[in-house]
Amino acid sequence: MNIVVLDGYTMNPGDLGWSELQSLGTCTIYDRTSSNELFNRAQNAEIILTNKVPFPQEVIIQFPRLKYIGATSTGYNIIDIAAAKEKNIVVTNVPAYSTHSVAQLVFGFLLELSLGVSHHSSEVHKGRWSSNPDFAFWDFPLVELRGKTFGIIGFGNIGKAVAKIANAFEMKVLVSTRYPETSGAGTIPDIVFTDVDTLLKESDVISLHCALTPDTKQFINTNRLSLMKPTAYLINTGRGALVDEQALADALNTGTLAGAGLDVLSTEPPQESNPLLTAKNCIITPHIAWASQAARKRLMDVVVSNIRSFIEGKPVNVVS
Repeated sequence: MNIVVLDGYTMNPGDLGWSELQSLGTCTIYDRTSSNELFNRAQNAEIILTNKVPFPQEVIIQFPRLKYIGATSTGYNIIDIAAAKEKNIVVTNVPAYSTHSVAQLVFGFLLELSLGVSHHSSEVHKGRWSSNPDFAFWDFPLVELRGKTFGIIGFGNIGKAVAKIANAFEMKVLVSTRYPETSGAGTIPDIVFTDVDTLLKESDVISLHCALTPDTKQFINTNRLSLMKPTAYLINTGRGALVDEQALADALNTGTLAGAGLDVLSTEPPQESNPLLTAKNCIITPHIAWASQAARKRLMDVVVSNIRSFIEGKPVNVVS
């Protein structure tokens, strides 16, 4: 098989190996591929791996030898599934590889927002503790999480993992999901399912784990932000477009929301004009929740397993 990896750098910037993938066929690996480079690089490919390089219908039809498109991610919205099916091209994804890493960052945000760990460390290094007359200092209220209410919107694998951690902090967990009766929450104690408005009104922390669809685009908007407590925190490790960024920036700057932790933005990398870059108490990380070495190793392992299964005539994780 002729295998072409179009944008392998983020999955493997050099700390993982490609040997398992290379053992499956003739394998050409590119760190990044632009739309102008795509045809020349992949015109003879039978198997293509892509993370961000899109495959709409007009692109798919340019590759007559193509038999398989592997999304090196859980999401696969960059691939026209209907066009792939029409050409008998198998499309696969990699589900659930980053669950624990994403859940970990959710609470990294929450601990920073509630205790200001990096902020206070920075102030210590500036000399403020050394010059302080007391044995301790802090310059904004420190929040204990025990007894607070943690709201989760969307309850897939990551939402469930987040709920378990919130339980460990002895927080009350509210969940809004479309199908609570089939959510598989039986192993997680003390979860209360409720509607979105009630969750927004009652939660001290709101964490977004729903899919991005036309119905959820800018789901967090001015109206929904107005329902939240002024002491609440919003955390988004899902998709940037779930949030109306100007509305969130306004809420943070006017003090109608206490803080936000965001690993995703609507445009990545962000434009310098993005209002959240200068918003008050807004922590932003550069889409790293999925990217721990352990998670990327799981991603690589499943990518290889998906291709091996396809070659053996027993494809798995098929989304086409």
